[in-house]
Amino acid sequence: MGSREVTEQLDWNGKKVTVAGLGVSGIPAARVLHGLGALVTVVNDGDDERSRAQAAELEAEGITVRLGDGATLPSGTELIVTTPGWRPDKPLFTAAAEAGVEIWGDVELAWRLRGPDAAPWLAVTGTNGKTTTVRMLASILEAAGLRTAAVGNIGVSLLDAVLGEAEYDVLAVELSSYQLHWAPSVRVHSAAVLNLAPDHLDWHGSMEAYAADKGRVYEGNRVACVYNVADKVTEDLVREADVEEGCRAIGFTLGTPGPSQLGVVEGILVDRAFVENRQKNAQELAEVTDVQPPAPHNIANALAAAALARAFGVDAKAVRDGLKAFRPDPHRIELVEETGGVAYVDDSKATNTHAAEASLAAYDPIVWIAGGLAKGATFDELVQKSAKRLRGAVLIGADRALIREALARHAPEVPVVDLDRTDTGAMSEAVREAARLARPGDTVLLAPACASMDMFTNYNKRGEAFADAVRALAATGDA
Repeated sequence: MGSREVTEQLDWNGKKVTVAGLGVSGIPAARVLHGLGALVTVVNDGDDERSRAQAAELEAEGITVRLGDGATLPSGTELIVTTPGWRPDKPLFTAAAEAGVEIWGDVELAWRLRGPDAAPWLAVTGTNGKTTTVRMLASILEAAGLRTAAVGNIGVSLLDAVLGEAEYDVLAVELSSYQLHWAPSVRVHSAAVLNLAPDHLDWHGSMEAYAADKGRVYEGNRVACVYNVADKVTEDLVREADVEEGCRAIGFTLGTPGPSQLGVVEGILVDRAFVENRQKNAQELAEVTDVQPPAPHNIANALAAAALARAFGVDAKAVRDGLKAFRPDPHRIELVEETGGVAYVDDSKATNTHAAEASLAAYDPIVWIAGGLAKGATFDELVQKSAKRLRGAVLIGADRALIREALARHAPEVPVVDLDRTDTGAMSEAVREAARLARPGDTVLLAPACASMDMFTNYNKRGEAFADAVRALAATGDA
């Protein structure tokens, strides 16, 4: 399998470390560093009731917390460990740069704390599909009899995985662009960039900066840099990466694969990368129907997961068994109900246009439920590509007018229902209107192409509201 990495062990005793931000990664980082003997100060912009309660717990453990001022660099700071959400242009980081103070994220901290016999990392990033691919990868690794976990921006925290008592052979690691930005020394066994589309540009500042941060995942790869043949930017990132000698570029494609690629031939997922005489030979890995759901973008996720597993030496049978055992998380192209001859599918996780495009490509014809917070996105290209599949559209949320206008420009024949309400009953009305537009054989698809926070706590709550509304509709027999 993969060789072990050795990471330099640091002396933390008495080291003055500032942790930027409370929350899901800041609090564990502060506790870990304090436990290692560092002198930890946590700074946080907010000073609300929740922050004060968190601060009280940390202070009781001997950790200094400064609320309401996340801009000033504490005196004597030798290192900053930041939570992923803090933007690079924060005044705290400007002050750190002027003082020559390094900035790490929680992923970098976990990497630096790895022991001499630490499990290698197989990493996945991309605009969409990261969580599904990492969980597929973990399922394949488990089917191969390996001790593993899906970690990082998902499931088990990396700090827990690195410092906990559980022993792993390999870790399946999801990394966001935020985490990669603050992870300068991470060097993984093999990595995949699934796709790249405009997202989080308010945080990164430009598409170029966003792509560069994603591309960091390839730096120092030892065995394989996995890229998407259909997304040239991912291949360009491989070309630009400084990798170890012998590391290979491995493509995945929904078409027939060339040498050093994985792809699909007559409904079979095949490998022409990790086989002898790849110019002539291919290894059957699984059937398309082994992947659930077998939507095109989910097949692409499966191929990327398989490529990383094969790079680690996993055999074809484990790839098939792992993919057959895998089931996606809720709200990812999840069939909620079939009623009245219409399928109702929840893809609330499609929070940007790239994800929605992939979702819309999986069904035909569609009554599309869309809208929410656009985050600066435009919808013309999405509507142009999907127009022929649309039976109708029901629009919800704060920025629904942007989608309505794109539909008017590029699909004027598609009937549109514009719901001007954001109360808790809005989703129920949206489902009823979609059912009215749908015909037997259609799919009513929640693929909002927008964030959820204008109406819901998160995309999970939005998906749950959709599922509840569908089941209520089916129970009344009105569908």
